[in-house]
Amino acid sequence: MNKSKSKLKILPLGGLEQIGMNITIFEYEDDIIVVDCGIAFPEDEMLGIDLVIPDVEYLKTNIDKVRGIVLTHGHEDHIGALPYVLRDINVPIYGTKLTIGLVENKLREHKILNDVNRNVITPGQKINLGVFNIEFIRTTHSIPDPVALAITTPVGVVVHTGDFKIDFTPIYGKPIDLQKFAEIGKKGVLLLMADSTNAERPGYTMSETTVARAFDELFSEFKGKRIIVATFASNVDRVQQIIHAAGKYKRKVVVEGRSMINVVATAIELGYIKMPPKMMITHEEMSQYRDGQIVIITTGSQGEPMAALSRMASKTHRHINIQKGDKVILSSKPIPGNEKTVSKVINSLFSQGAEVIFEDTHVSGHAYQEELKLIHSLVMPKYFIPLHGEVRHMKKHAELAESLGMRSDRITILAPGDVYEIDFHSAEKTGHVNSQPIFVDGLGVGDVGSVVLRDRQKLSQDGLLTVVITMSKQTREVLAGPDIVSRGFVYVRESSDMMVEARAVVVKALDQCSRKNIRDWNKIKMSVRDALRDYLWVQTKRNPMILPVIMEVDA
Repeated sequence: MNKSKSKLKILPLGGLEQIGMNITIFEYEDDIIVVDCGIAFPEDEMLGIDLVIPDVEYLKTNIDKVRGIVLTHGHEDHIGALPYVLRDINVPIYGTKLTIGLVENKLREHKILNDVNRNVITPGQKINLGVFNIEFIRTTHSIPDPVALAITTPVGVVVHTGDFKIDFTPIYGKPIDLQKFAEIGKKGVLLLMADSTNAERPGYTMSETTVARAFDELFSEFKGKRIIVATFASNVDRVQQIIHAAGKYKRKVVVEGRSMINVVATAIELGYIKMPPKMMITHEEMSQYRDGQIVIITTGSQGEPMAALSRMASKTHRHINIQKGDKVILSSKPIPGNEKTVSKVINSLFSQGAEVIFEDTHVSGHAYQEELKLIHSLVMPKYFIPLHGEVRHMKKHAELAESLGMRSDRITILAPGDVYEIDFHSAEKTGHVNSQPIFVDGLGVGDVGSVVLRDRQKLSQDGLLTVVITMSKQTREVLAGPDIVSRGFVYVRESSDMMVEARAVVVKALDQCSRKNIRDWNKIKMSVRDALRDYLWVQTKRNPMILPVIMEVDA
């Protein structure tokens, strides 16, 4: 029986109640390890935001305890935040060869590659970080080199699956090591933390190799036509299958999109993508070949505005234009929330004469219900926490665990920031830390908060009115104006009468301030703003942002 007096703290900062931004802290007394450090993509209301990263203030506060960051695989939602986090928490990172290779691309781009201690591990290897012993278990996913983690702690063993599926015929590498899960389960597992993304889906997810058959059929059917395939840059296995099909049908490959170019170059260098010599050409060389000899592999399967496919669809790509007869294959499914943007891109492609195929060219990289049941049955945990998914996914996974005989009081659904404490005898939520996401906008990290986002939403909905007034510094007398400038509110030429009346409302507000001998600039601005807001609401039922600007002069 375990005699440890302290409890293991588990603190997820993301990856729960959402798709993406996976990061979980494990803390025991004076030691902390971090599993994954990913980004989330901005939601529709996050206007102008490029990326969302986790708030790691807790790690900054406890930096002396942090022994390292352990990575399960190389997808953006598991490694994408590292360049931002490592600036403040420069600790060693551990991952498989491809995962570390993809991380190095990011660190090089952010000019911190030489500052970070990077460690390549192999499935089956064990490492010690403080009191934690971590064993890396080979799994399968939609990217090569994924691992699950068996974390031996002073209170027991925790199994963290990472993102996984059970694929017996993976494109690269060996199948998932189910025997290792069984061995660990027989020895006794205190806690299982498992991927919930597809917990709603019955049955088994199909093998990645089934997509190869779909590509083969499409490439055979589209002889003589240019083919454009959009997928996630990090879906290395999918890219390999496209290359196989291109080779079979004697097509040259053009890679477009910055992230796709970087990932493909890294995967080829490390041996995870095999490509015959001279198969890859640049966009400048495309004119030397017929349409039926070209396949373009590109980013933009999620309709991202700045991705290569979106720019082709909007006719703003510098090198590639959509041609009548092009066959565009979207080899992914829209992430929840991206459906509208993807649909917009598809419509734009159709309007330019392309044919778009978006069915039967994708399989999920996440386990369905029967695969989840198998992992639960092999691991046989005492306690369970569903990970990686929206609330409905985690709840469905909790129900699945119950259906296998686990007591409901041993299943806990956490939210980002929850503190979960566990030992051999008990497990419970004991507190909460701040875990508000950090917004990345251009070069700014964290300088756009909820107030700024609210202002952006308001501007996007009702526009802006600027009221410019020139007043005497000494007497507070109006010397010029008020001039009202509209941006995104009304078209001034068609609303001239209302703008004249609005100016009169401002003049009246200023007169009232003068009669009341109000001399404080802020109070004068507030009076103007309130009066104008009331008038405009009555006239338009709109509530634009009103920005009074008072210029004071000596007079």
